[in-house]
Amino acid sequence: MHKISFPLMGDYNVPIEFLLKHAFKEEIIMPPPITSKTIELGTKYSPEFVCTPFKYTLGTMLEAIEKGADTLIQMGGGCRYGYYGEVQDQILKDLGYNVTLINLVTKGKVDIRRIVKELKETGIKYSKLKAIYYGFIAIKMVKYMDIIDDYIRENIGFEVKDGSFETLKFKMLNDFRQVKSYLELKKLYRYYLKEIQNVPIRKPDKCLKIGIIGELYTVMEPFSNYFLEKELSQNQIEIKRFTNVHYLLFEKKHKIKKYLKYSKKYIKYQMGADAADNIARTKYLCEAGYDGIIHIKSSFCTPEIGAMPIINKIASEYETPVLFFSFDANTSETGIKTRLEAFYDMLEMRKEK
Repeated sequence: MHKISFPLMGDYNVPIEFLLKHAFKEEIIMPPPITSKTIELGTKYSPEFVCTPFKYTLGTMLEAIEKGADTLIQMGGGCRYGYYGEVQDQILKDLGYNVTLINLVTKGKVDIRRIVKELKETGIKYSKLKAIYYGFIAIKMVKYMDIIDDYIRENIGFEVKDGSFETLKFKMLNDFRQVKSYLELKKLYRYYLKEIQNVPIRKPDKCLKIGIIGELYTVMEPFSNYFLEKELSQNQIEIKRFTNVHYLLFEKKHKIKKYLKYSKKYIKYQMGADAADNIARTKYLCEAGYDGIIHIKSSFCTPEIGAMPIINKIASEYETPVLFFSFDANTSETGIKTRLEAFYDMLEMRKEK
């Protein structure tokens, strides 16, 4: 029996594990939560100037192998990260690990025929019908998670009782893991959405509002951005974030043309990953009256490096403060908090004026 595992990113391990357990007739091994050990392992065996998501996912793979995994499922991206599966596979082989790495996305596209062929070659047993049915449920689960996360993100800083949102979300994810059908999932979603919307909040009419943009992995994996959103919410700030898995899988392809048209004054072409999206989002946040923008990325993220001067130009034209963060294995948590505190103070002073 094969032992299958995959890299982690935010809470999306829930729908991924759900799909794999129902579709595959193999053992599914959950990697341990991401810690400082994960990034240390990934950094140790990665090329020096590779982007941080490469290091995080490689570190997660190594920890999964330590738990017994012999088959790893990887998902590329819309930038050079889309080509990293082959590099990671070679690194694991050079380290002496006899594992199979199946990359779901290559060159920014999902090739079902290639994936099916690789599954046959490795002898992995799965059910096509179950893969289709539970894949549909997993996709809906992602959508429901993202909708609820958006609401929590905007309101968690104003909850009357600390931990109310997180407690409900923890229960929701545990219940999502146990669903047997789409109707059961939909019923749970409606129940938890209502419960979360009924959480008492004390939100002023003119609270500080900050938009978060940047490189997709660093935006969506809390550990890689040093739990930036949680830090912001503790200062009673309404948070707006655009990038999530549902957007990347089902909305980005249709919205990118609108984004390019909307921001044609600043950009004419796609720049890879979420760079063009973030330029348009900067303009939107400025026009929507947000008090500030925080742009986050991993070190050596080429598309976002190219986008940063344009983002800075737009923010300057609209007189909207923007704070740039670049994260890697050596980023100082104290330095992050110090810069954030200075940013809050400046935004509050502007708001008072």
